[in-house]
Amino acid sequence: MTDFLLATAGVILFTVAVGLVRILSGPGDADRMMAAQLIGTGGIGALLLIAAATGARGVDDVALGLALLAAFASAAFVNSAAPAEGPDAADGQ
Repeated sequence: MTDFLLATAGVILFTVAVGLVRILSGPGDADRMMAAQLIGTGGIGALLLIAAATGARGVDDVALGLALLAAFASAAFVNSAAPAEGPDAADGQ
């Protein structure tokens, strides 16, 4: 069972590597952000599979921290892409 879990983690890490290519060559910012979310999700999945396969302590905590960072990155992207509101926004200042 350990070999299966580690092989599955390897496949997930391969898809994460393909996502890195998408970040570098993505046509738009939204495509790059979605690829970054794929990397976060894949990294979490791979870390959890490795933790289950090896029994290493603390790896699941690292995966949860990565999930938290991915959520904050998504929120920051949406906040930065939102149009400015207020009286100065119409003036372009």
